[in-house]
Amino acid sequence: MSAETKPARPGVSDLYRAVWRWHFYAGLLVLPFMITLSVTGALYLFRDEIDNWYHADLKRVQVQESTRLAPSALVASALDAVPGNAVKYTSPADAGAATEITVATGDGRIAVYVNPYSGLVLGAMPDRSSLMWTVRTLHSFKYFGTFARYIIEIAAGWSILLVATGIYLWWPRGQKGGVVSVRGKPQRRIFWRDLHAVTGLFVGFFIVFLALTGMPWSGVWGGKVNEWANGHNFGYPDGVRVNVPMSAQKLDDLAKTSWSLEQAQIPESTGSGVAFTLDDAVARFEKLGLHRGFSVGLPQKPEGVFSGSVYPDDLSQQRVVHLDQYSGEALLDMSYADYGPMGKWLEWGINTHMGQTFGLLNQLILLVACAGIVLLAVSAAVMWWKRRPSGSLGVPPLPQDRRVFRGLIAMLAVGGLLFPLVGLSLIVMLVLDTAVVRLRMTGRAASA
Repeated sequence: MSAETKPARPGVSDLYRAVWRWHFYAGLLVLPFMITLSVTGALYLFRDEIDNWYHADLKRVQVQESTRLAPSALVASALDAVPGNAVKYTSPADAGAATEITVATGDGRIAVYVNPYSGLVLGAMPDRSSLMWTVRTLHSFKYFGTFARYIIEIAAGWSILLVATGIYLWWPRGQKGGVVSVRGKPQRRIFWRDLHAVTGLFVGFFIVFLALTGMPWSGVWGGKVNEWANGHNFGYPDGVRVNVPMSAQKLDDLAKTSWSLEQAQIPESTGSGVAFTLDDAVARFEKLGLHRGFSVGLPQKPEGVFSGSVYPDDLSQQRVVHLDQYSGEALLDMSYADYGPMGKWLEWGINTHMGQTFGLLNQLILLVACAGIVLLAVSAAVMWWKRRPSGSLGVPPLPQDRRVFRGLIAMLAVGGLLFPLVGLSLIVMLVLDTAVVRLRMTGRAASA
């Protein structure tokens, strides 16, 4: 008897069967992605620690008592080693950090690391090619192109469905075991069922939180919300963008930036005459109080500006300042406090998602959550393998009364309206499920 026709155990309602069936589908689609996201996400939580260890020969220097060299001297050293056009200067985040100079060459942008005390070039590598940048692009699936980012958006939506249906299935209906305890031994399926249920109970909140706070990076939903939340694609909240000429260049083209400012356009200098030097600009940014480790995008044309930006773990210290390259006047000076309510909420969620808001505690809690998600996926696979009939996928049985699907589909439709790609995938899955069931019924009728 197949899984489609095998009767469910006594006492199992039609609604339970319907929820179980869609929980199975959600897991089938999402769990492989959840394992990948959990492993890469757990690594990225400790990106600074790992990068500073793995790239210590480039990123770390011996602290010295001597005064650091002027930024212009460090840029000159970098250009001697890697000829090209300097486009960004990143100041050391601490006394033992190297200075990073980004140089545009015929082969692309190169990050050159220079000892800030001696001017010695420590080495170079393609810009944004460090170990943790690679992990970041793998985590977001950006590594595999735009289409893969759409898949991540779908997976995030289905993971929320997975948690919602999982809570319904876990809900105690008179039973005592398997609620917060694990019964049996690993050889038995009930052990894996209870392990899956209990683990899901404790990590379900984190799955939903990480899915929602990860949505801003998604292809369709994230891009549209970014555009809507940031003042019609200007990136600056209403009332903050000053009345100066704006270039077509975006802040994200110059430096690492917050999600809220990825669409931020860069103002243009309106003066003329003798331009500020990089040394003058860095001194000005330091006087304005930018957090250590800030980056400076260098002007590349007469109307260009010095763009100082920094996005440390402390949200209150996020800041971007654009200086007129002739007068040194701040054309725009914006911090986290200037964001609108949605921008603040989104940035807080993203910051916490990345393990930054609460320091080491934030990192450790999310590390445990990531391990729990992997355990959840593994236990689901083992439980399914022990349950599935031989030669069958083991799809949970259909409810006797198909009308029960109406309410479930209505709830799914609400989620589909909020997240269009998720809604589209739900429709595709519903059509496929219906087609397979009808095909099987037709086959049975023909063989009868």
